[in-house]
Amino acid sequence: MSDERQLLNKDTMGIADGIPLEASTGGVEELRKDIQRLMDMEAIRQLKHAYFRCIDTANLAELATLLHRDLVVDFKGGNYHWQFDNRDAYIESIGGAFSKQAITQHHGHHPEIQMLSETEATGIWYLEDKFWVMNLGFYTTGTLLYWDRYVKEDGRWQIRETRYERLYEFAEQLDEPPAPSSHYLGTHGGEPQY
Repeated sequence: MSDERQLLNKDTMGIADGIPLEASTGGVEELRKDIQRLMDMEAIRQLKHAYFRCIDTANLAELATLLHRDLVVDFKGGNYHWQFDNRDAYIESIGGAFSKQAITQHHGHHPEIQMLSETEATGIWYLEDKFWVMNLGFYTTGTLLYWDRYVKEDGRWQIRETRYERLYEFAEQLDEPPAPSSHYLGTHGGEPQY
């Protein structure tokens, strides 16, 4: 991975200030809009948490429902750079990576959600992950910042763009592959691509 790294702040991530989190001074209809905005923020939190759950369980069918058909992906890690410009290509790649030979854990924390309108929002997430590829005896762990764009279509929020850059990453070759006493993806994961 290149030593050139972008500065990770709201400006460089394209995150603008959203609608202020202040109660309206208007009447009941303004209050309804305020409540809807809070409910939309909760829906976006649930969307991203479902994304992490679907990734770790290789639930590709449900994952597809969370992603916009014209999804843009740009993920930068220590020794990889994944880029996709549609949902189907991304889902196919996830299916091979989150395979019967993988053990994964993704924890997304500290959402910073900015509501831009009734149908557009952005979010920044702090992620901690662990990833074992058993057939290669390889283990990766680290943290990263995600920054996303969300759209609401037909009453449902979806991830329209998702990007991340690693804050740190440790990748190591293991002397022996792990021997888990429980391995969900061993049963429900796809066939490995490598």
